[in-house]
Amino acid sequence: MIGKLVLKDGTKFIGKGFGKTRPAAGEVVFTTGMVGYPESLTDPSYQGQILVLTYPLVGNYGVPEKKFWESRSIKVSGLIVSDYIDTPSHAASKRTLRSWLEAENIPALIIKDTRALTQKLRSQGVGLGKIEFGRKIKFNDPNMRNLVAEVSTKKIIKAGQGRLKIAVIDCGAKQNIIRELVARKTQVTVVPWDYNIFEKNLKFDGIVISNGPGDPKMATDTIETVKIAMEKKIPILGICLGNQILTLAADGDTYKLKFGHRGQNHGAILAGTQRAFLTTQNHGFAVKKLPKGFRPWFINANDRTNEGIIHNSLPFMSVQFHPESHPGPLDTGWIFDEFLKKLK
Repeated sequence: MIGKLVLKDGTKFIGKGFGKTRPAAGEVVFTTGMVGYPESLTDPSYQGQILVLTYPLVGNYGVPEKKFWESRSIKVSGLIVSDYIDTPSHAASKRTLRSWLEAENIPALIIKDTRALTQKLRSQGVGLGKIEFGRKIKFNDPNMRNLVAEVSTKKIIKAGQGRLKIAVIDCGAKQNIIRELVARKTQVTVVPWDYNIFEKNLKFDGIVISNGPGDPKMATDTIETVKIAMEKKIPILGICLGNQILTLAADGDTYKLKFGHRGQNHGAILAGTQRAFLTTQNHGFAVKKLPKGFRPWFINANDRTNEGIIHNSLPFMSVQFHPESHPGPLDTGWIFDEFLKKLK
């Protein structure tokens, strides 16, 4: 069925539908990764967004079983690709991308000139859009909602065994964060974004603030929890949105990027060195003002924006990229080891 992507400025891209043929609205963003669409589609950081994949071939290796996803369901509002392959070839494939999208009620469009669309998003900045199949709908700005509250766990989840105990504040956590911590022989307790870990007498040696969608300033309860943790000098590691939340908790500031960083090929330079790492990223906001007592830890190789902060003397650190990767390069897995050194 023929459909169209309509941007807020009136620009229209005609395409062929291959997911659920229903309308959807959200913020239109793009990712530059060449692989990893199952992980990207299930990344909670994409909540409320229509995702444009710049790599032209999508669907060619199908969809793996749920244990490899980054959450329990698809989180994007819609999907845009240049070319869809409906005959996957991969030993781990369980179904086609088309059938998965249909089962989860997610619309998708094949738009041949995704290059022109991406160039427009880069030059004008990401913005609102909608996928329509005949029936018109209104634009919907997901950044006006508390997206963290929408994707965060509603119950406490425990995983792993070990001497060290980690509390993961789930702002939309990718499952590979949990897998990486468990693989390092730690006992992980995942709690909701607004859970008061101090009033509930939860036992932990360190805190991980997860990734997540939207404006970090919406996660007010998480920010307050992190402020208390800093007063108690509890070791903290922030990942992606967690980098911004740690910044806000320490009286720094954040802002919205023009078109964000999304993909598995973003360079991050270790501050004060010439050493660069390839990283997986997915964020639309960034650190604007470093808080007092912190220094830059990593810097983006492309636009020089902040990619992480670290305290000068206390055990507080965060990165804007995803050290757990999945998908992506494994260059920065050592970040977890660096954090665990700070624990008792």
